[in-house]
Amino acid sequence: MLFALQLPALAILLSRLVKGPSRTPPLLPQPATPDLIGTVSVVVPTLNEAHRLSPCLAGLSRQSYELREVLVVDSRSTDGTGNLVKRIQHRDPRFRLMQDDPLPSGWVGRPWALHIGFLHTSEQSKWVLGMDADTVPQPGLIASLIATANAAGYDLVSLAPQFILKYPGEWWLQPALLMTLLYRFGPVGADGDGSERVMANGQCFLVRRSLLAQLDGYASARSSFCDDVTLARVAAEQGAKVGFLDGSRLVKVRMYEGASETWREWGRSLDLKDACAPAQKWGDLGFLLAVQGLPWIAAPVLMGWLALGYDSLPLRLALGINALLILIRIGMQWAILPSYDQTDGKAPWVFWLSPLADPLAVLRIFLSSIHTPTQWRGRHYERSS
Repeated sequence: MLFALQLPALAILLSRLVKGPSRTPPLLPQPATPDLIGTVSVVVPTLNEAHRLSPCLAGLSRQSYELREVLVVDSRSTDGTGNLVKRIQHRDPRFRLMQDDPLPSGWVGRPWALHIGFLHTSEQSKWVLGMDADTVPQPGLIASLIATANAAGYDLVSLAPQFILKYPGEWWLQPALLMTLLYRFGPVGADGDGSERVMANGQCFLVRRSLLAQLDGYASARSSFCDDVTLARVAAEQGAKVGFLDGSRLVKVRMYEGASETWREWGRSLDLKDACAPAQKWGDLGFLLAVQGLPWIAAPVLMGWLALGYDSLPLRLALGINALLILIRIGMQWAILPSYDQTDGKAPWVFWLSPLADPLAVLRIFLSSIHTPTQWRGRHYERSS
């Protein structure tokens, strides 16, 4: 049974990973050109982000004249977030602080703030760029994004960032959680397999203004806790060209503090249940169990049976598949290494032990799949039926 489950899953995994060598290479910073003047409006949703917003604002202020405006849409923070924005507003008139309207029924806070921000952006901007408060934009980010989108004809393009990790628990758990995305959707920058397999990242999410208007802003993702993927897939279904590219040299992100917060906050949305049909959600979970969760458990058990004399061809085949899956996983650890900033982390060597957290990562996807979030970023939501 183990062999029958894992063999087709291994074939699917290899069909995805083989696209890696032909993927779009990481984007590089680019200088702005005169034709880009004032083409981009940035929207930053915030809710009590004073402890991490400053690097984001500073990074945006270093963007060139392609940036028309930065709208920080605050959801009535109580920690001084607004004061940070006001201070930078005095130095850079492109920044503007506004509060979103009270959250309507059926909306999640983040897409609502982005929607309100979009409605208040300048109609002269051709592009709207959503940026999260925990990002650290690098100089040349926006110019590179626009140049890439124009050259490739993208209507919507988002970037995978470089992650900033600090503590050993993060170095152990976070890469295993990240690997669940890579296994399900293939390498960043590779060609997709249809709108239902589109990936996106709302931390750096660029959309043509005309497309966002056509989609009625973020309304199609109003109730989604993975609004970025939901909106990208809706756009792809309607014929938009959607890209998900490697932005590790353009934007960094410090998402969560410690392994516990990573498990709790990021883990609850990684199943992407709000952006897919139940069959896809459970199919992906079974796939992850077969190729990522089971090998680290099955291989030692199978070796033990062999050592006890229970030898058979199916057993050896099952052991061979699990050993191969472990070797692939170790190789993928090298592949994702550039996705991490190792300059300030404590004990970054723990990163190399993160494959051992794979069974926990798959368990987290399962737990997320059977629960609907009732609170997010300090907001509480009614449990849906």
